[in-house]
Amino acid sequence: MEKKAVLLLHCADRKGLVAMIADFLLLHGGSILDADQHRDAALERFFMRIEWSLADFDLENEEQFRQTFAPLAEQAGFSWEVTYGRRKVPVALMVSRYQHCLVDLLYRHQIGELNCEIALIVSNHQDARPFAEFYHIPFHYLPMTPATKAAVERQQIELMESNHIELVVLARYMQVLSPEFVARYRGKIINVHHSFLPAFVGAKPYHAAFRRGVKLIGATSHYVTETLDEGPIIEQDVARVSHRDELETLIDKGRDLERIVLSHAVRWHLEHRISCFGNKTVVFD
Repeated sequence: MEKKAVLLLHCADRKGLVAMIADFLLLHGGSILDADQHRDAALERFFMRIEWSLADFDLENEEQFRQTFAPLAEQAGFSWEVTYGRRKVPVALMVSRYQHCLVDLLYRHQIGELNCEIALIVSNHQDARPFAEFYHIPFHYLPMTPATKAAVERQQIELMESNHIELVVLARYMQVLSPEFVARYRGKIINVHHSFLPAFVGAKPYHAAFRRGVKLIGATSHYVTETLDEGPIIEQDVARVSHRDELETLIDKGRDLERIVLSHAVRWHLEHRISCFGNKTVVFD
């Protein structure tokens, strides 16, 4: 497989930005394989994802690229990140009692759809242990009560640090993370919420939707911030329901949506396709 690099960036919009980046890559022997850009007219901001071959590129590693590109980036006001190759990012999955998103991610990882290393599964219940054992992934059972929450979170963070975790996926983990946990992994925690945000935030959104008599239900994947269910949205999907749907059938339809939006978000993050600015995302397809 051809070795590639990806550059994600955003900055205030102005003329000549595409040419500036392309000229830099050409100067160092880069051959562009894919490029996409977006202008947010309301923000007057430019977003770009560019992928190039490293075959003849004379900046041999990420550190060399950063040192060489940094002066140009500072001059242009770029917020940017670069990734060389298809390194397998260490990922932690956190889950409570509902297993459908967890099992879906484990299967997608097994068939090669997710380019990562699932280093561990953390749960406050024992339900996920058989799946962890089946896929030969270390399982850490850390039960939690309000009185032990702070101590358990310290254990969770120790596990993340010792396994060099770079992405935390909340696969229906039904506990609110502390601001300290979120701050430590800012932009590196993806959650799935079982409603079409911003509708029906918080606990039991399917029950709230059923009581409201909605005709569409949805699911949302988003980055986690200190404010519950209000982080930058990555992906959403909906399904039509009617008065004929009981609560149980409505929940079944919603679980299919949850699996889809969460797996999309995880894959796009691993492929460096998501650029965040403020509380919005640009997702390059």
